[in-house]
Order: sequence, then C-alpha cells, then structure tokens
Amino acid sequence: MKSVEEQVKNVIHKILEDEKSYKTSLNWAVNYCRHALSQSGEKLRVQCLYILNNIQHWRHPSAKDVRATLKAFTKR
Repeated sequence: MKSVEEQVKNVIHKILEDEKSYKTSLNWAVNYCRHALSQSGEKLRVQCLYILNNIQHWRHPSAKDVRATLKAFTKR
C-alpha cells in the first residue's frame, strides 16, 4: 500500500497534468504543486493548504477526489 505522502503527491501530479487550466483556475496552484513535490512532513502539509486554497475554482473530473485527499492530509 502506498504511503499517505505518496498518495498526496499522486494527486498533486493530477493537478499538474491539467495544463489547459494553468492560466485560469490553477494560476497560483501550479507553483505550489511543483514546490510540494520536493517536500515531506509538516512542510508538505502546509504546502497542501496553499494548494487547496488555490484550487477552489478548478473543475476537473477528479477534482473532488483530489481535494478530499489533500484535505484529509492537512487534518493530520
């Protein structure tokens, strides 16, 4: 089974894969996501808070699952 941090990084990759939304709903979130991929522990948790705050208007088929994973991780 994957670790929780691996799951978080997988959903961050899903955000980064949606390149067509970079200029609109993912504007600031892209940089936060890229930065989060090199972090772990508390730093990753804080970065996920920034990401969550900046993907509020992101519409994607997996957006709901991505948000749920990030929210669960930040509440640890």
